[in-house]
Amino acid sequence: MLRRLFVFVLLLSACRTSARRHDTAPAQRVVSLLPSFTEILFAIGAGDRVVGRTQWCDYPPEALAVPSVGEGLPPNIEAVAARKPDLVVVYKSGANMTAVQQFERIGIHTVLLDLNRLEDLGPATRTLGKLTGHEAQAESLVAKMDSFTYRPLPPPTVSIAFVVWDNPPIVIGRGSYLDELATQAGARNVFSDVTAPSAQVSLETIVARNPQWIAVLSDSGKPPDFARRREWRAVAAVRDGRFLLLKGSLFGRPGPRSGQAIAELRRMLAR
Repeated sequence: MLRRLFVFVLLLSACRTSARRHDTAPAQRVVSLLPSFTEILFAIGAGDRVVGRTQWCDYPPEALAVPSVGEGLPPNIEAVAARKPDLVVVYKSGANMTAVQQFERIGIHTVLLDLNRLEDLGPATRTLGKLTGHEAQAESLVAKMDSFTYRPLPPPTVSIAFVVWDNPPIVIGRGSYLDELATQAGARNVFSDVTAPSAQVSLETIVARNPQWIAVLSDSGKPPDFARRREWRAVAAVRDGRFLLLKGSLFGRPGPRSGQAIAELRRMLAR
């Protein structure tokens, strides 16, 4: 249950958007190696160009009909090449850089994109629109996403802590997408003073900061295993069963449904 959130946090160590090569003809066969990229490609009408995806690319439902090339971090070179792509879209992280060099050596056009925060959605969407010849649709989607990315922030009314891992405790800090979702939903991340996307803290620190809610990504809809451990029951929110169980495929990735994630989190916090 915590594994997907832990993997998500590992993906937060990227740099800036870049491209390896600029081809003029729109790509016809695209392998997408990040769920966010897959969602954007389908949202701008380029879903029919996607011929390969990661096993985590589960939205929209049509994406599940696309052959999987594995986990995607790092990419399986042979599985990707077997799809005969003319474009591979890769998340810019250190774990992927060797694979990118291999793609380039065998002549596969590779584009590196950074997508960690809400403000990255516009540039990434415009790039994918240009590469696939869907620029008008991309601009329309960017306008929609900007409507929730840059709207005025509501005042925080509740406090929250995102727990990535339990032993040792690892939490989400200010430099993360999940922190942005909390802020947009009117919640205060009790670890917003941590500038990194994630950080290891002591259980005593979590107790002292006393968040009203503990949030974890949970596709099963069940509380995390640590909720039953004696030491974690020192946290009032754990003791009182105040968990936010966030579906990973909605909350674990920046993308066209980020506005939906914000609205859903706001609804959960209001109960």
